[in-house]
Amino acid sequence: MARMPSAERRRQLTEAAIRVMARDGVARATTRSICAEAGVSLSVFHYCFESKQALLESVIAAITEHGIAVAREAIRPRATLRETIRAGFQAYWDHVAANPGEHMLTYELTQYALRRPGFEHLARRQYELYSDTYTELIEQLRRLMPFELRVPVHVLARYLAAMTDGLTLNHLVLGDAAVSAAILDMITDHVAGLTETAHRPADGDADRAHSPEYAGPPLSV
Repeated sequence: MARMPSAERRRQLTEAAIRVMARDGVARATTRSICAEAGVSLSVFHYCFESKQALLESVIAAITEHGIAVAREAIRPRATLRETIRAGFQAYWDHVAANPGEHMLTYELTQYALRRPGFEHLARRQYELYSDTYTELIEQLRRLMPFELRVPVHVLARYLAAMTDGLTLNHLVLGDAAVSAAILDMITDHVAGLTETAHRPADGDADRAHSPEYAGPPLSV
């Protein structure tokens, strides 16, 4: 077996665990089946992960990154801010459509963590990670196409995490692509309606304007 850096080996085992869990379920995924999927020995697994909790935390982070990476790549300036926002949602949604088993696994991971004593913090971390990734995307978009928000960034991030999480599960159950697309349009309109073209901050406001929690000056409604 070829030697590789431990970080790369962890990624290899994490991706193997995702495939096994998506295929067999979280409860039926064993260290032996994950090692067989990755083509490594059990000793390598135990060297990389000290516990099942550590593995699940790595799986949660990796799955979240899979979906967010395509959205991050899609967020580049288009003709309008609305078009740019919609493109980001579409990139994520294309990933959902192409990888339903992986997205189904995210809900199973949540339920598994909530029901297993000592694992509850993994479910909390999972949903904190969802909000954190939307915060990252919002800030990325604000750097590319500066705008002000009518709500704090962390509130919008949590709203988007909740909306896409619920819509993804709804789609996995009902499978109505046309309705899902219409809902994404509606969410896009709502988010775009919470923005306003940014004004150049005064010198004294420069530091505050670059704060992650700063949503912009008050706007008339």
